[in-house]
Amino acid sequence: MRTTLLLILPVLFAFTVGLGSCSTSPGGDHEKAALREEVQGTIQIFKFRGAHIERFFEGAYGYAVFPSIGKGGIGIGGAYGRGEVYEQGRFIGYCDMTQATIGLQLGGQAYREVIFFQNVATFERFKSGNFAFAAGASAVAVEAGASTTADYSNGVAAFTMAKAGVMGEAAIGGQKFSFLPSP
Repeated sequence: MRTTLLLILPVLFAFTVGLGSCSTSPGGDHEKAALREEVQGTIQIFKFRGAHIERFFEGAYGYAVFPSIGKGGIGIGGAYGRGEVYEQGRFIGYCDMTQATIGLQLGGQAYREVIFFQNVATFERFKSGNFAFAAGASAVAVEAGASTTADYSNGVAAFTMAKAGVMGEAAIGGQKFSFLPSP
């Protein structure tokens, strides 16, 4: 219990303080290089742990990779993560994800997420800023092995992989995404 609290408090603090200063694009060249390295590592981890995900990387029109999303909540919760966007395998810009939830929830965790876009229309909707996952949408957890039967739903397939932490929740909310093209 004490270890769980030690994980929860920093995540909640970082989330509540950090959201006001979040930016879709990393600040400087060093931050951009660090994010690129984390994204490339995340892609390799997903391909290694979920062999069936390779087909999504090869066949998707575009995808967004979030190497680390921090999530926390006590009744009211939220999450934030920054990543990179690829169109037909080519880097085109940065993205971020914010999430707000309300309901029975307690804990904090960090996870990775990759979102695949099956076609141009869905990808363009994501890039326009009019893209959000509703409360009922969910991502497939790679460790669960469910990725072998995963497929697109409404042109989107999302996969997550836990990094650290513990979170119990029965909450509703949604994820909202922002996109910034690379100069």
